[in-house]
Amino acid sequence: MLTTIENVLNRGLPRSPRARQLCGELAGSCLGVEVRGVTRILVRSSGEVLHLARDAAGAADADVSGSPLHLLALAGPSAAAALQQGAVEIRGDVEIARKYRELARLLTPDLEEELSLAIGDVPAHQLGRLARTMFDWSRQAAATAVQNVAEYLAHERADLVPRAEADQFTSGVDRLREDVDRLEARINLLAP
Repeated sequence: MLTTIENVLNRGLPRSPRARQLCGELAGSCLGVEVRGVTRILVRSSGEVLHLARDAAGAADADVSGSPLHLLALAGPSAAAALQQGAVEIRGDVEIARKYRELARLLTPDLEEELSLAIGDVPAHQLGRLARTMFDWSRQAAATAVQNVAEYLAHERADLVPRAEADQFTSGVDRLREDVDRLEARINLLAP
């Protein structure tokens, strides 16, 4: 499995000048990636390619550890949230860890492209379109379910305040605060 991941990552290197530059800057460095409860992987850069090896005790310039989902979050837009929550730990040289993170984002494979190498372009495109459609539908269904539950709790059970009422209340509080501030300013002008 590691060999397959290594091959996919290294196939992406020639496609990105920035990835090749980062790989060169990281030559001789090593990043330890600990998937909590599963394994620890060492990622080494030779300057031209990346090498992955399973190693529980090998020395690394920087170590990153977290659950599988939180480690995947580092490659996406919610990386800062995973770090702030403490779900992912970074030890050692933070700059090396940052460069490996950027390299991983640049080398994130296009799954449809990789699948096309195994089954052909047309079937891979159809499977990719099916997966995107299913993902969009599930995201929309989840959003609709959350909205329906919120409306039920707000209107039927009266456990939540409806959004319109909450907005009206907060704007009223804001107006009252501004009125009090103006009144206080007038009183201060009249006071000797």
